[in-house]
Amino acid sequence: MKSSPLIIKSLSLTDSSNKTDTIYQSPQSTLGDFVFDASVANVFPDMIQRSVPGYAAIINMIAILTELHAQPNTHLYDLGCSLGASANAMANGLGDKDCRIIAIDNSQAMLDKATAHSSRNANRIHFRLDDIREVDIQNASLVVLNFTLQFLPREERAELLGKIAKGLQPGGILILSEKIQAETPEEDQRLIEMHHAFKRSQGYSELEVSQKRSALENVLLPEKLSTHTQRLKDVGFTSVDCWFQCFNFVSMVARV
Repeated sequence: MKSSPLIIKSLSLTDSSNKTDTIYQSPQSTLGDFVFDASVANVFPDMIQRSVPGYAAIINMIAILTELHAQPNTHLYDLGCSLGASANAMANGLGDKDCRIIAIDNSQAMLDKATAHSSRNANRIHFRLDDIREVDIQNASLVVLNFTLQFLPREERAELLGKIAKGLQPGGILILSEKIQAETPEEDQRLIEMHHAFKRSQGYSELEVSQKRSALENVLLPEKLSTHTQRLKDVGFTSVDCWFQCFNFVSMVARV
């Protein structure tokens, strides 16, 4: 029997209730580290759409990959779920499969918004306040780390990825999206310049770009694509495919 095509429902990142990101619009005499607090949660859909090129395409692809790889009677994990865009994409891609979606974040402000934004899929998504490093991955067929790993200390990343590899069922996949560092300093500078030009085209001022970059400097720690690929293979994944790249933003599919 031919399966029906997946119809991806609108995963709106900008609706009438979302606010415009103006966090770094005014000069700040003291810039603290970037945190996912209530002020960020209130503007996150606008912030992510205007800061990460291709974000909507990645979210839509998560729905498609869920349709292809989610296995009945397994768990799906959204680790670092923020406002639940990936979790809702998984719910939209599941069809009639009986799966439990577990969405985890360590910010209560983000989870409060995520719960409110996910009422349509409330019976499928289970939001939880927790540290993703402490989560026990069990009976999983799909795990998503959508721009999350980059916020963990580099020395702690392999342990988490190893737990994910061990918790995935045969045929299971990890979707890993990251901001990366280019292989050479020259290429890295070119990608950074293109990304900043993209942000300016989305309405951010030079001041906003500069202040946010400073706030993220000690928090978001990018690595080379080759480093990610080798680490994934070292912890037990058999193949890694980079399916998306725009400037210094990538998304990979790793299989056990």
